[in-house]
Amino acid sequence: MIWLRTAFLVIAWAILSLVVHVSVGAPWGYLVMIGALTITLIWRAVRMQRVAQWARQPDSTPPLSVGRWDDILAPLYRYTRAQSRDIEAGREAMKSMLAAAQALPDGAVTLNADLQIDWANRMAQEHLGVRLPADRGHNILNLVRSPEFSAYAHQAEWPEPILVRVTRGHHDHLLMMQLTAYARDHRLLVTRDVTQIEKLETTRRDFVANVSHELRTPLTVLAGFLETLRDMPEEALSDEQREQYMALMTEQALRMQSIVADLLTLSTLESSPSAEPQRVRMSPLIDAARQQSEALSAGRHTFSWDIDPDLDVLGAEPEISSAVANLLTNAVRYTPDGGAIAVRWTREGDTARYAVKDSGIGIASRHISRLTERFYRVDRGRSRAVGGTGLGLAITKHIAMRHDAELDIQSEVGKGSTFSLVFPPERLAEAESPL
Repeated sequence: MIWLRTAFLVIAWAILSLVVHVSVGAPWGYLVMIGALTITLIWRAVRMQRVAQWARQPDSTPPLSVGRWDDILAPLYRYTRAQSRDIEAGREAMKSMLAAAQALPDGAVTLNADLQIDWANRMAQEHLGVRLPADRGHNILNLVRSPEFSAYAHQAEWPEPILVRVTRGHHDHLLMMQLTAYARDHRLLVTRDVTQIEKLETTRRDFVANVSHELRTPLTVLAGFLETLRDMPEEALSDEQREQYMALMTEQALRMQSIVADLLTLSTLESSPSAEPQRVRMSPLIDAARQQSEALSAGRHTFSWDIDPDLDVLGAEPEISSAVANLLTNAVRYTPDGGAIAVRWTREGDTARYAVKDSGIGIASRHISRLTERFYRVDRGRSRAVGGTGLGLAITKHIAMRHDAELDIQSEVGKGSTFSLVFPPERLAEAESPL
């Protein structure tokens, strides 16, 4: 278009010059004038063409020496550059905010006024099963099918969060959800998985109840005998009765002492996450536990032993001794008379396994995951009859964790159980070179 307009101007000036030439008769002057005008117009067209090319790519450097256009192009170029920098900064800020939102430990879902999904971070996708972009524009109530949440979402305001139980796969999860209004008629849904917190709170309540229950029995016995001794006339109590009462009170007092001592042991184990890597000679340690368990059995069980005398670990000897003895004494207590107990301490590949296998009554699978909880008992009556505080496996599990080991429990009702401590390669001591 620019070249076309220029051509029209040149033709117009040529016609005007021809008219002047015919009228005046001075050809050379007009020819010079026509030539100068033509060159000027062509140069102007070239500069305008360069300006037009730059206008199609305003981010590029503007052309030089375009006459009066320089005063227009320079501020336009500075403006476009500033706008480009602002747009790029905004784009980077948006990327940073989206990355931060994706990294949140809580779920975040943005909704419009109709509760339709605009965006969700990864954690929200994990909590609620949101899949983008497939679920964009879908109502959040189609994913969270809870009458309580539906009523909550349709409130005018949401001053408090709500707890909603959802099912993902084959597991139930408890989510704390909070809606917040933002921008113009938009909603932000924040979700937090509090399933583990609920479990910990349940465990805490059970622990308090169990401690109270475990201590109530011996305290009741002590209080009862003390009341009897106080109210009964001294002459009415024989020496034999007095000795019997004292023996029973002593037994209950020792039981309470054992419970308190085990609780203090658990507290100590929990306060330090890892055991110092000192060499622990396992063969003599297992031999000491062997003597203790055989004395406790008093010939009622058959023992078999497969012990590697050169296999040692790195850790705290008192703790490992406690764990080894706990598994052995449990096997003796819960295996009927005439049963068999097999003990192995051997290498398995690059790990080492201490395993105690018994032919006892076995444990139902529903109980196995809870055996290491404090005071958890499969059969409370039988557990108290055979002794123990109900804290042995909890202590053993914490000892295993402090030594980077695993407490493995395999059991089948009627066929017995196998309790194992599996030590990783980094906890195995190198074989000592012969002198």
